[in-house]
Amino acid sequence: MDLGIKGKIALVTAASKGLGKAVATQLAIEGAEVIICSRDPESLKIAEAEIVKITNSTVHTFSCDVTNEDQVKQMIDLIEQKYGSIEILVTNAGGPPAGSFGDFSVDDYRKAIELNLLSTISLCKKVVGKMQLQNWGRIVMITSVSVKQPIDNLILSNTARTGVIGFMKSLSNKVAQDGVTVNAICPGYTKTQRVEKLAQDFANNNDSAPEQFYIKLEADIPMGRIGTTKEFAQSVAFLVSQGAGYITGVSLKVDGGFAKGLF
Repeated sequence: MDLGIKGKIALVTAASKGLGKAVATQLAIEGAEVIICSRDPESLKIAEAEIVKITNSTVHTFSCDVTNEDQVKQMIDLIEQKYGSIEILVTNAGGPPAGSFGDFSVDDYRKAIELNLLSTISLCKKVVGKMQLQNWGRIVMITSVSVKQPIDNLILSNTARTGVIGFMKSLSNKVAQDGVTVNAICPGYTKTQRVEKLAQDFANNNDSAPEQFYIKLEADIPMGRIGTTKEFAQSVAFLVSQGAGYITGVSLKVDGGFAKGLF
């Protein structure tokens, strides 16, 4: 299936590893002109080399902390000067620390909101106007299945990422008539470094092996396994495609059936 995004300028944030890198790789495979950013220049350089090797495409990189509004502005200004207006935006950021209510201060919540919610708002503020002028744009916000079913011991993520969904839905209604779609994608447990860390945290807190975390986890997933980054990335690629032009304001679960709610 031709997704119709060949040559489209696509920015994927926090793309030096994990889900972000998988999405950037898939968009490059589909022919988009991909730009990735990360706070870690060394990881960014490694990711660029890996994506180029897999896709035989040119990948542009920017070192940027998405929680820093000045850095976001500078990055997007440079992208527009060098490559043109961003047509596809995939917002992503690392997850806040694991823990429960008693583990965190109010400042910890503030940092989580800056990381996951305010960074998304900042990026959208910089690109939405140009998308409206072009009468075409695709925005996908990577959140978590926790926005559908809060996950124990992830209270910061449960709180901050749910705010992204409220922002996404409000923005989608505002820009739909301009040919801009705005959706969220909600990964369940996927084989990333983040999940590996959660497995190690579980082992440390329960005097067990990380393997026990996966056994317990997969018992709660109807498909009986955790997802792959490629499966997730292909779902994002569809949402930014020409064929998904009538899909907006959606929070799509990619979780193997983990979340048990109807919506």
